[in-house]
Amino acid sequence: MADKKKKKKQAVPLRTKPIKSDIVSKKSFQFPSWTIYVVIALAALIYIRAFNNFFTNFDDDTYLFYNPYIKNFNFDAVKSIFTSFYNYNYHPLTTLIYFFEYHLFGLNPLPFHVLNVLLHLLNILLVYKLVEKLSGKNFTALFVSVLFAIHPMHVESVAWVSELKDVLCTLFYLSALLLYFDFLKKGFKVKHYLLCLMLFILSLFSKSAAMTLPVLMIAIDIYKKRKPDAKMFLEKLPFFALSVLFGLLALHSQHAIMRDVSIYNFSFIDKIFLFTYTISFYLVKLVVPFHLSAWHYYPDVNGGPLPWLYYASLPFLILIGWLVIRGKSFRREKIFGVLFFLIVISVMLQIVGVGVAITAERYTYVAYIGLFYIGGQWISNIQKASFKNIALAVCGIVVILFSYLSWDRIGVWKDGNTLFSDVIKKYPDSYHAYCMRANEKCEFTKDYKSALDDYTRALTLNPNYYECLISRGALLINQFKDYATALQDWNRAIQLNSTSASSFNYRGIAHSGLNDLKEGIKDFNTALQMDSSNADYYNNRGMAHNRLNDTAAALKDFNKALKINPQMQKAYHNRGMLKANKGLLDEALTDLNKAISLDKDDEEMYRNRAAVKFIQKDFSGSIEDGSAALKINPKDSVALYNRGQARINIKDVDGACSDWKKALEYGYKDAEAPIKQFCK
Repeated sequence: MADKKKKKKQAVPLRTKPIKSDIVSKKSFQFPSWTIYVVIALAALIYIRAFNNFFTNFDDDTYLFYNPYIKNFNFDAVKSIFTSFYNYNYHPLTTLIYFFEYHLFGLNPLPFHVLNVLLHLLNILLVYKLVEKLSGKNFTALFVSVLFAIHPMHVESVAWVSELKDVLCTLFYLSALLLYFDFLKKGFKVKHYLLCLMLFILSLFSKSAAMTLPVLMIAIDIYKKRKPDAKMFLEKLPFFALSVLFGLLALHSQHAIMRDVSIYNFSFIDKIFLFTYTISFYLVKLVVPFHLSAWHYYPDVNGGPLPWLYYASLPFLILIGWLVIRGKSFRREKIFGVLFFLIVISVMLQIVGVGVAITAERYTYVAYIGLFYIGGQWISNIQKASFKNIALAVCGIVVILFSYLSWDRIGVWKDGNTLFSDVIKKYPDSYHAYCMRANEKCEFTKDYKSALDDYTRALTLNPNYYECLISRGALLINQFKDYATALQDWNRAIQLNSTSASSFNYRGIAHSGLNDLKEGIKDFNTALQMDSSNADYYNNRGMAHNRLNDTAAALKDFNKALKINPQMQKAYHNRGMLKANKGLLDEALTDLNKAISLDKDDEEMYRNRAAVKFIQKDFSGSIEDGSAALKINPKDSVALYNRGQARINIKDVDGACSDWKKALEYGYKDAEAPIKQFCK
């Protein structure tokens, strides 16, 4: 027996050299924990380019320049933020942060961009922690977080000031999920549960799309093989209740702009392919993030067939579905990753159309984490070293390519002109982009001639573009004094939308500009019948009454406008000039002082206050105000003439002659008489 054992032992050959193997252990594929900070540093280097960007007129102007809820620093303003909808949205925490940013930094774009980028960097760290808990694998966590950090589809969420709501919501959304993992690991603890619920509420206050969180929690329960029981669902009831509440708030706030896509003459079958195309779009852009745009439009088919890509999207999704469910070894990760993606993006699929876009790149900010997760787990599970090395090499190339594409894309968000020029490049027939670029030129660059060309191009592409008709009409009056063409635009706008109070208000302005004051007043009356809470309508009607010498009616309208909006500079100015004409100079000066306090950069206010002071024989004060007007506009010929009149009254002949000569040079003919009289 002993001989047999000895013989058996000697039958095993000894090896003096290690066996070469193409198999690697999971442990050998770990990265140091500090590597995530390298990823964050890379993202910071890429997004630092956003610090040179300005605001765009793509919602930034709405949320910051014209947002009434952030202007006044008091408790009532904060209360209004939480009790009101604004711009068809309810995200009070986001607006509250705008409120503090505005009062701390004014309209300096740098702090707004810095905050967005900092939140993105924090979100990268949270993604890493979340995926590490999900997978238990360092590489998967790093893979997902680096793609989250640099993917070009995420630029829109970070480089666009108006998407503060996206990066802020994600901060609380991911934090709630991380706390939920602690809840699963350590069992029910009231403080953890309440903190998780509070983080969820903060995410909902940032953006209502966070309502998907409780469904995602259940998907995580299933993925982590938690045994389904009543407790698993009961503990999520408060989360679901909040989701329903904020979902209803979102539906209510966006009701005015929600529309069924049937307005594009899409049939029921077409709508199915629109839906499959939307999902396919996001899947394709995950891998091939090219031809990115601030808008991706619905196809304009006018009842005809859809482009072939829409029909191809259904078999494409069937193929993807087959790839997800085939095989058993990796099926669980694939199904979970796809469910993560679909759950998060579900509330942003355009089942009911909102706006003009069928897809939006910002919608992938959190949703792509699920798809990235599949890729990270797949690479982590590769056993052959040669294959794994190839996969790592491909990852390196992707990081370099995506980093460049994101850097380039951040530059597109520099300002509205650059942004909408890019949209036009991608969609040359985008009348919407032409009109938005024109608005940008009017609002920021003051390039009015080019803006008029863009408005005209937009209306050539779509003669029934109501908003553009309104905007072009306003430009024609404000900058070109072309009341006749503006009247044509606004007549057309009223034909398209006879229930719009603003259209009648604008047409009233055109009639008034053409001295048809009675018709103008009729239009203002119609506008006020539709909306009696608009201070502008009262102010405009007051000006028409004043020009008809009906000062009592005019004063009544100006008073009503100021009652509605006590901060309305134009109404103070108009009422002040009315009182000045009636000889109530002290009251006129009070109104003009208030008007100037509300806007210190309006030359007309200083010029008119200078005229009132001149009548009061306050020549020094008149000269001071005239100089303030000329500091704003050195070529204001009326201000030059008036300052000359004030200077001659204090015996400053040289100064008066200098002003009158400049006034004449800039086209003010009345300056000839005093020049002949006083200047030699």
